[in-house]
Amino acid sequence: MDEGSELSLTIAHIVQRLKGSHLHSQIERRAKECLHQPDIKLDSLKEDVRSFLKTSGWERQLQNAVYRELQVQLPPSHPAAPPEHLKEPLAYMRAAQAGWEKRVLKSLNSMSTELGVPLARMRPAAEQKELANKWNEMGTDEPDLTSVRPVYAPKDFLEVLVSLRNPNHDSSEDVSVRSHWGLIQVPLNVRDIPQLRRAYSELNLTSGQLGIDDHAHIHPDLFENEYVQIGKKVVMEQDSAAAQQYSRQGCSTGLRADLWALILNSNNQPQDVMHYEQLTAGVIQHDLLVDNLIYKDVKLTASNDDYYFVFEDFLYQVLLCFSRDTAVLEHFKYNSATPPRSFVQGKGGEEECAVVYPPNGVIPFHGFSMYVAPLCFLYNEPSKLYSVFREMYIRYFFRLHSISSSPSGIVSLCLQFERLLQTHLPQLFYHLRQIGAQPLRIAFKWMVRAFSGYLSTDQLLLLWDRILGYDSLEVVAVLAAAVFAFRAENLMEVTSLGSAEAVLADLSTLKVMPLIQIFLFAMAI
Repeated sequence: MDEGSELSLTIAHIVQRLKGSHLHSQIERRAKECLHQPDIKLDSLKEDVRSFLKTSGWERQLQNAVYRELQVQLPPSHPAAPPEHLKEPLAYMRAAQAGWEKRVLKSLNSMSTELGVPLARMRPAAEQKELANKWNEMGTDEPDLTSVRPVYAPKDFLEVLVSLRNPNHDSSEDVSVRSHWGLIQVPLNVRDIPQLRRAYSELNLTSGQLGIDDHAHIHPDLFENEYVQIGKKVVMEQDSAAAQQYSRQGCSTGLRADLWALILNSNNQPQDVMHYEQLTAGVIQHDLLVDNLIYKDVKLTASNDDYYFVFEDFLYQVLLCFSRDTAVLEHFKYNSATPPRSFVQGKGGEEECAVVYPPNGVIPFHGFSMYVAPLCFLYNEPSKLYSVFREMYIRYFFRLHSISSSPSGIVSLCLQFERLLQTHLPQLFYHLRQIGAQPLRIAFKWMVRAFSGYLSTDQLLLLWDRILGYDSLEVVAVLAAAVFAFRAENLMEVTSLGSAEAVLADLSTLKVMPLIQIFLFAMAI
């Protein structure tokens, strides 16, 4: 397709998406109301209405909505391309993802059979009343979870990624012996350090950074005060694109919640609050088997974390509502995964009786609640917390547990991590490989959670600033490689996987931005 027709298709797609939205009906209503104003003239009707929408802030809201659609829509492709190619262009990736989904669903169904618990049931009236009364203190009285186990853990998922092979690729053609050192053996294009330097130019050593300059022995007037003033102006202007650009150099603590919500175009309108309340009612009415997985996961992870245990009730509320939100299904248009389906009781095998289960199409795994936990520091209103988390998930986090060739997908991140280490710390990589401590086996758990639960919260939020600012998860792979570079001297002394893991067991004292900056811009190429 030429550039013109590609642009026309994109515009048509966005117009179609926004036509049915609440924003569209609001703008239409305001435009009709403004016709009664005396300064709207018939001979300049179009211009006057546009001017009104601009001065009243509706034009900016429309711009933000368009920007949001551009961020999440499918990349341009040939009009004749079949739907599955839009989700994932590589057939072997699609096959691997489908196989993995079958395994996960089988595990869930087995658990249902073993425990004698249905996938879903209507709660009796007394149970509904009890849950409604304790909605804000669910952490005090969760069900018996001794026989519930996570459907899968990150290490299970890693084994699937390690076994990935492209049937059309002859690995003997690879000129680099190093390509055989790592665990990931698929030929995907990932950026090297010179390319990363160009892509992440705002992180260079001469640019001011929150997470570095605000801790240095520099008078705050030289950087932080001026930078915070710019941030306040961005929030006041309500411009999503400007907020995203600003976030590349970090967000100050007082502005982060507003800036992230602006980047994600998550403005918590009355209809969003109503949607959240409807989801809450759905949780109270129906009990799902995946609710037990959520309870178990929160207990195993966030409840044992020094930073996040206080948010236990928030986590239950948000994740239980998330499991019932059918709006999440929309992201499967550009996700390589397909929502799992189950059958209405007594109708097994009848295709027309198959329903998506859980309703949002996402089966939680061990560590899933850690995608929400850090956001609890930013938002204390459950509906706002929920809408920001959902947007973060459908833009970024889903890529960390689905098999795809996306540059922000977990396969590419693993490959990029291994390539960066092989290229810039070959001795360390070879040493760890020789003692049976493949670096990816240690780093995978960090990456699959975008480091949540491993870094201190202030440092994690600085990392997530950059994920939002660059609209990419690449920086997660860069940080993982930078951690190994930082601990390289100690790692060269270890003699087993256990001792290597011990060296890298505690990341809570690390300063994220200096590590990334030094790795990208101070290491010799």
